[in-house]
Amino acid sequence: MSQTFTISNRNIASQFTMHQAKVEHTSDILALLVESAKWLQSKGSTQWNALLDGVDSHNTEVAIQRGDVFICKDGEEIAGMVMLLTQPSEWDRQLWGPKANRNDGAIYLHRLAIRRKYANCKLGESILNWCYDSISFEGKEMIRLDCVANNEHLNQFYRRNGYTYLGEKNGYSLYEK
Repeated sequence: MSQTFTISNRNIASQFTMHQAKVEHTSDILALLVESAKWLQSKGSTQWNALLDGVDSHNTEVAIQRGDVFICKDGEEIAGMVMLLTQPSEWDRQLWGPKANRNDGAIYLHRLAIRRKYANCKLGESILNWCYDSISFEGKEMIRLDCVANNEHLNQFYRRNGYTYLGEKNGYSLYEK
């Protein structure tokens, strides 16, 4: 785990705390992602469907080993997770083009997921705000993310939380804060 970061506050939304994921969290994190993919599918979305077929385009296991995954815990239970990449992935380079490079000053946020039993307590918003306010990475001053362009609810969620819409590419909305 080679990332250089500082966490100024682990506490979010009363009883929840944020931690860097460890290898022993891998199976619980993958189960959370599959749970989220099933929920999205039940809502008519194809977003994250590949996870249901065992295909993980963000290679979460390796991301955990690299130190790119952070978990939100309620006591000992994983309530949510987020992936924060200090270097753009191939996916990010495809969407962001030449803006996405090693020295671009951006963290790339992926896989914000909440266990369904915590869905109505604004935990997603709390984790998103924690990523901006309570963790800092050396040489990084902004967060970039993408989401499916036709998911209006998700697009509104990012706008409501202070992310600036920068356009659409290949069916994905691009945001920055």
